[in-house]
Amino acid sequence: MPDVGEGLTEAEILKWYVQPGDTVEDGQVVCEVETAKAAVELPIPFDGTVHELLFPEGTTVDVGQVIISVNVGGGAAPAAPAAEAAPVAAAAPAPAAAEEAAPQGRTPVLVGYGVAASSTKRRARKPAQAEAAPAQAAPVAPAPVTTPAPVPVSVPEQLNGHGPGAGRPLAKPPVRKLAKDLGVDLATVTPTGPDGIITREDVHAAAAPAPAPAVEAPAPVAETVAAPAPVQAASAVSADARETRVPVKGVRKATAAAMVGSAFTAPHVTEFVTFDITRTMKLVDELKAGTDMAGLRVNPLLLIAKAVLVAVKRNPEINAAWDEAAQEIVLKHYVNLGIAAATPRGLLVPNIKDAHAQTLPELSASLSELISTAREGKTTPAAMQGGTFTITNVGVFGVDTGTPILNPGESAILAVGAIKLQPWVHKGKVKPRQVTTLALSFDHRLVDGELGSKFLADVAAILEQPKRLITWA
Repeated sequence: MPDVGEGLTEAEILKWYVQPGDTVEDGQVVCEVETAKAAVELPIPFDGTVHELLFPEGTTVDVGQVIISVNVGGGAAPAAPAAEAAPVAAAAPAPAAAEEAAPQGRTPVLVGYGVAASSTKRRARKPAQAEAAPAQAAPVAPAPVTTPAPVPVSVPEQLNGHGPGAGRPLAKPPVRKLAKDLGVDLATVTPTGPDGIITREDVHAAAAPAPAPAVEAPAPVAETVAAPAPVQAASAVSADARETRVPVKGVRKATAAAMVGSAFTAPHVTEFVTFDITRTMKLVDELKAGTDMAGLRVNPLLLIAKAVLVAVKRNPEINAAWDEAAQEIVLKHYVNLGIAAATPRGLLVPNIKDAHAQTLPELSASLSELISTAREGKTTPAAMQGGTFTITNVGVFGVDTGTPILNPGESAILAVGAIKLQPWVHKGKVKPRQVTTLALSFDHRLVDGELGSKFLADVAAILEQPKRLITWA
């Protein structure tokens, strides 16, 4: 599993595009993985035949673990590929030649850890309660196809700079951090991973021991948020199907952590405004019928986004961030406009870079591309970084309003409610008008009540009289 950047330490295998026996070429995409930020396709850096897929779909794998082995037909593994390519283990067809091949060094893909080219010595996975056999005792002669779920045996002396006889337990950096967070001494943990490596499951078992059946590594269910052992043991669907437990991982896990951190770090304040948006809805219809926006998607969200950008220009202090380490307020002179998008993998908030500098047609094209890419699950991690202000449209679900939680690192978020025909006093008479409610949540460390109220009132004023898009811009 390669290091896909952004400081991520694990990824879930979503889909394999190849199977054992398939021929692959250098650069061919072999699988799709989901990190905490986005779905990413992984290419293979070898020409050859797929020998084995070491993890099934749905498994969460740490960076640095071998996930596929390829028979390159040369009797030895090729040289380590570039850092951006997916590391794999090359399975040699001839056991005798493999026995003579010298072990290779590691490719640095994560600080303090790297992927090692494997030898062709293989051993079957042992149950968690069984004692792992020494690597040198693994038989060389048996054909790999007769071995159930084999795993590559890497060079133990190169793992974190410690061999099996060293005093320091063998564990990857993410596992060490997990153990530290849970208060587990790695020296007291019984390893069940290949070559005596301590896995996440071992740490969880040590943190919450229970007389539950041993779980074979790697187990996807064990990737849920740390929980008492009885919960992990009851992870399967009950006999009468009254309960189902779903592992929390990927985008949903990252979103949950971010929302908890935001809710309990930034002091949230939410203000509301209900107003007549009829004129903006008429403008939407006129733009759809005109030629200037032909071929572009025109909807209320487009004009709301434009109104937000104009209001930010009038109230620039709303577009800021709180630097806790430096104890400074960082004013942003650009707007990377985030749009919350509901996708099959969870809530994503990609953003339009430098949205403040875009014309209405350009903003429409950017919105269309952003939303379609998110729905297809192809949003890149870079597209979700650096946002300065977010809009979430809960009105598409028929919801009148809400109290949104800030996207981490931002000072404000605007929730757009449903636009409904309601009785409204217009020019002294009660008439049916298009009415909606906006809700603005902001970080009270950065934005006081006056600034938040002015900004929200400006957005509503622009949408009540959309000609202000011209006069206030």
